[in-house]
Amino acid sequence: MRLQFNCPTMSTVTLIFLFLMVELFFSPVQGEVHFYDFVVTERNFTRLCETKSMLVVNDAFPGPEIRVHKGDLVYVNVQNKADYSLTLHWHGILQPRNPWSDGPEYVTQCPIQPGTNFTYELVLSTEEGTVWWHAHSDWTRASVHGVIVILPAVGTTFPFPEPDEDEVIVLASWYKGNLQSRVDMAMAEKNTLPDSDAFTINGQPGDLIPCSADSTYRWKVEYGKTYLLRILNANMDEDLFFGIAEHNLTMVGMDGSYTKPLDTAYIMISAGQTMDVLLTANQSLGHYYMAARHFATENMDELVLFDHFNVTAIVEYNGNYTYPTYPSLPSTLPMYFDIQSYKDFIFQIRSLATPEHPISVPQDSDITTRMFITTSMNSLYCSGDSDSSCQNIQITSSVNNISWFNPSDIDILQAYYRNISGTYTTDFPDYPPTFYNFTEESMSVDTMLTVQGRKVKVLEYNESVEIVFQGTDVLAGSINHPMHLHGYTFYVVGQGFGNFDNVTDPKSFNLVDPPEVVTFGVPKKGWMAIRFTANNPGVWFWHCHLERHMTWGMESAFIVKNGPTTETSMRPPPAYMPLCSSDSGIQNFHDSAEKKMEYT
Repeated sequence: MRLQFNCPTMSTVTLIFLFLMVELFFSPVQGEVHFYDFVVTERNFTRLCETKSMLVVNDAFPGPEIRVHKGDLVYVNVQNKADYSLTLHWHGILQPRNPWSDGPEYVTQCPIQPGTNFTYELVLSTEEGTVWWHAHSDWTRASVHGVIVILPAVGTTFPFPEPDEDEVIVLASWYKGNLQSRVDMAMAEKNTLPDSDAFTINGQPGDLIPCSADSTYRWKVEYGKTYLLRILNANMDEDLFFGIAEHNLTMVGMDGSYTKPLDTAYIMISAGQTMDVLLTANQSLGHYYMAARHFATENMDELVLFDHFNVTAIVEYNGNYTYPTYPSLPSTLPMYFDIQSYKDFIFQIRSLATPEHPISVPQDSDITTRMFITTSMNSLYCSGDSDSSCQNIQITSSVNNISWFNPSDIDILQAYYRNISGTYTTDFPDYPPTFYNFTEESMSVDTMLTVQGRKVKVLEYNESVEIVFQGTDVLAGSINHPMHLHGYTFYVVGQGFGNFDNVTDPKSFNLVDPPEVVTFGVPKKGWMAIRFTANNPGVWFWHCHLERHMTWGMESAFIVKNGPTTETSMRPPPAYMPLCSSDSGIQNFHDSAEKKMEYT
C-alpha cells in the first residue's frame, strides 16, 4: 500500500491525518491511497456575451479530475466556502458497504453547510474506465462536476491495444443568469423548469456561438496516434449525439465497465453516462470539428422548448498545412429527432464478458424479486380550499404513481441506521396502481394525478432483482428517461418500444453479454428490463438523471439489509457526518463505532 497526496496544501491532511490512519486499518485497501482537496467557491465566468457568478470546485469549470487505479482508496476533503449547502456524489463508484460516502442530499447524508468541510471515502472495487463526480443538491451539479479516471490495476492493462494518450471530453449545460434563482422561481410559480441556453465541451460552447470564437476548446493530435476519449455527458437534461468530422470512433467502455468494441460514426450518450471511445488520428492534416447535438425525444410540437445549438470543439493536427477558415462539421451526426440512429447505436452495446473481465447476470431461476415500475409525468392532487387556489396545477413526475420528496431534518440512511421512525415508509409498490395502455397519450384522472410520498423498497441481502421500467405517455410527456442506480451496476437484459409483454419479451432477453452500467435510458414510449444482485448493504438512491424529472419526484431508494457476517454488513458511520441544521437536534456520530445495526 502506498500513500499518495494529491491535495495542494498539507493543512487539510494534518487535520484529518489521525482519523484517516485509523480508517485505513479498517478499510479494504488493495492499491494506493490518494488524498484530494476540493474547495467549493463562487467564481465569475463569461460565456454567451455575459459574465455571471457560479458555484465551482477549485476555481474550475469543469472541476478537477481524479486519476487513480482500479482498487485504490481515495479521500476527498470538501471545504465549502460558498453560500450554498451541498453534497457530492461519486457517480459509478459502488462504495461497497459504505453508503455514508455516496452523497445524495437527505438520502445518505445531510448537506455540507457553508463554512464547514466533510471528507468522503471512495472505496474502489470493480470499477475500471471512466466515471464521474458531481454535486447532488438542487441544481448545483450544473457547474459542480468532474471526471474520475480509473486506470487498470497496477500490473494489468487494457483489454485492447494500449492507446498513445487519453483525452477527457466533458459535455455540459450552460444557463444564463442565476440558475438556482431561475429554478426556484419556476417551482414557486409552478412553471416548467429552465432549459439550457447552450451546451459546452470542456467548459466552452464553441465558435458557432456568439462571443465564443476566441475561447473554443482546441485539442492537438499527432497523425497516426490512437487516443482514448473519456467522454462524460454532464448535461442536466439532455441526451446528445456526438461525433468528429471524417473520423470513425470505436466505443470500448461505458460507466466504468468495458464493452465489446463497437465501431461507429457517432455515439448517443445519455445524461449521466460516461463512455470510453478510441479514435485514431488518420485523416489529412487539418482542423476538424468535434460536435454534439441534442437528441430530442420531446413531442415534435415542442420544438422551441429545447436547446437547438450545436456545441463544437476543434481537433487540430500538428504539422505544416494551411489552416481552413472553418473546420469541417461531422456529416454523420444525426439530427435532433433521429430515433433510428439512436436505436442503431444503443441496441448494439454489449458487455465485454471475457474471463479477464467477467460478468454475472442473474438467471431466470435466480430471480427472487420482480418489479414493474412506470415512469410518468403527472400533476399533484390540488390541496387548495377553493377552485381559485387550484387554477395552477403543479407539474410533477412519479415512479409507480409515487412522487418522491426529500426529508429536511434527517437523511434516510441515518433514520434507517438509528431505527428512527416517521422519515420513510417501506411500502414502495412492486407494480403501478393501475394497468392501462402505457404508451398511449393519457389525460385521465387516474393516471394524471399523483401523490407525494417517501416510500422505499427493502431487499434482503443477496436477492436477485429484476425491474422492468415502463415509459408512459401520461400528459403527452413521454421522453427517454436515463435511470441511475446508486451503489450497484446493473445489467440491461432487454429493451424495446411499446408496452412490455411479460410473455413474449422475456424470450428475447440477453443473459449472455448484456451491458453492465449504472445509468441507462428507458426509451420514449418503451421499456427497459434490468437485473442485479442486492449484495451491497445500505440505503441506495435511484432516479431519472434528467434534473427536471428528479426535481419533480421521479426517484426512490432501496434499503438492502445486512448479510450474515461482518464482511457482508454495512460499515458503521464515520464520526463526522454533517448535521442537517444547527438546531436539528440530531447528535453527531462521535460514538457511532459502538452502535449496532438495527435490522428492519
